[in-house]
Amino acid sequence: MTLSKQQQKEITEQQSQKNITKRVIPPEIEKILYEAIPVLDHGFVRVVDYMGDDSSIVQAARVSYGKGTKKISTDSGLIKYLMRHRHSTPRKTTIFSFNLFMN
Repeated sequence: MTLSKQQQKEITEQQSQKNITKRVIPPEIEKILYEAIPVLDHGFVRVVDYMGDDSSIVQAARVSYGKGTKKISTDSGLIKYLMRHRHSTPRKTTIFSFNLFMN
């Protein structure tokens, strides 16, 4: 599915909006925010909002393990540990909203 000029214009306008927030802003998600990502040949999906980032996951995990874990492991090491041992609760602190458009 290809985007019409009007759809592309709307996406560009949404991406150019400047919003001020006090929440964390992951740069990699900001790069693809509102961008139409093709889904096979049936349409596209796009991220329209999010809440949280890696630091949110780490903070949630450390609430249960205590302050001492900061010295023992890095943030990325803690996330890898959570993934390896299938600890899903701290990862639920992040939320993504998507739009899905199908033909």
